Amino acid sequence: MESLPAAEKYKFKRKLEELKGIKGQHTELITLYIPPDKQISDVVAYLRDEYSQSSNIKSKQTRKNVLSAIESIMSQLRYFKTPPPNGVVFFVGEGSKGGGQTKMVSHVIEPPMPISIYLYRCDSQFYLEPLEEMMEEKDSYGLLLIDRRECTIGFLFGKKIEMAAYLTSRVPGKHGRGGQSQRRFERLTEIAAHEWFVKAGKKASELFLEKENLKGVLVGGPGPTKRMFLNKNYLDYRIADKIIGIYDTGYTDEYGLKELVNNAANDLEELDIIKEKRVMNRFMDEVRRDKGLAIYGEKEVRNALEAGAVDTLILSDALRKHKIKFSCPSCGNGGEAVVDNPDDFKCPECNSPITIDEDKDILEEYSEMAEQSSTDVRIISKDTEEGNILMTAFGGVAGILRYRMD
Repeated sequence: MESLPAAEKYKFKRKLEELKGIKGQHTELITLYIPPDKQISDVVAYLRDEYSQSSNIKSKQTRKNVLSAIESIMSQLRYFKTPPPNGVVFFVGEGSKGGGQTKMVSHVIEPPMPISIYLYRCDSQFYLEPLEEMMEEKDSYGLLLIDRRECTIGFLFGKKIEMAAYLTSRVPGKHGRGGQSQRRFERLTEIAAHEWFVKAGKKASELFLEKENLKGVLVGGPGPTKRMFLNKNYLDYRIADKIIGIYDTGYTDEYGLKELVNNAANDLEELDIIKEKRVMNRFMDEVRRDKGLAIYGEKEVRNALEAGAVDTLILSDALRKHKIKFSCPSCGNGGEAVVDNPDDFKCPECNSPITIDEDKDILEEYSEMAEQSSTDVRIISKDTEEGNILMTAFGGVAGILRYRMD
């Protein structure tokens, strides 16, 4: 997924969310994965056989729905001479709308990466695992914070920081007595510290070696302890070879993991999480200026985009709104609206059910508008601190202008 633009990643993620929310009343939702090297004629022959077998389903309604879904897929396959380069996946069937109502859904997806499986499945939900795996961040970075009192081990997956282990030591603190007693206490303290570092190094090495795609390790903590820990080879040599840098942090707990990633920003410039921090820092700098170039709010950002005045469009991936065009069969009213759920929207004139003529994810619409004026689009993850600020304080829609607008 690394080569996909942010907007394309978002669209793919939203499509999977939509498909995951569709449920069948019975086993009547069909999933069909066709890899790029599969002959379409073989797929059609297989579907004809499934059609014949499905004619024996006892439930009349389930039988009707399954047969309709197979017919729909076979009809669409007529337009394919061969599968697309990455293969193709069909999701077709009678899905529940709630309140006992159902509707036929049909989605054809060309995945962003090649699929290797040929699979037909009829179930009460669509089979999404192979596509969901494409969304998972394969590469990771190890995070290690250590001093004489505590050790925190974590991972950075794409934009997400996860704590994997937290350990505390029994190394004694400072001792005020002098003479022979002090020297004995210092020896005991050093023995305890050595045992502590062995324990912490072993745990960190075990966790890091379990990761197949570990790109590197960041080490942090207050004071000189972290360097002494590394110099005395408490980490497995295979992990020591992956150390990207050593960084000073004020904390060695879970909060320190975020501090560690922030402090390593210059060494991790190409990571999405660092790019997000930088664009949000730039935006916040503009917010704080008296006559800054920051803009936020759906109406304000839309107007600026239409004027071609937005240099960088900043959107939260937590946005869940739709821009719809509608018409009302009852009173003839029609128009456009931004709504949370199109299925719940009623005619603003007569409160009757409406016909949706066009339904577009609002983030997709903003991205298309940005493309018209060569505006840079940044989609910020809700899982980061910056993403949380963008959504809660600015409604998830913001931007940095090319010039001030009256």
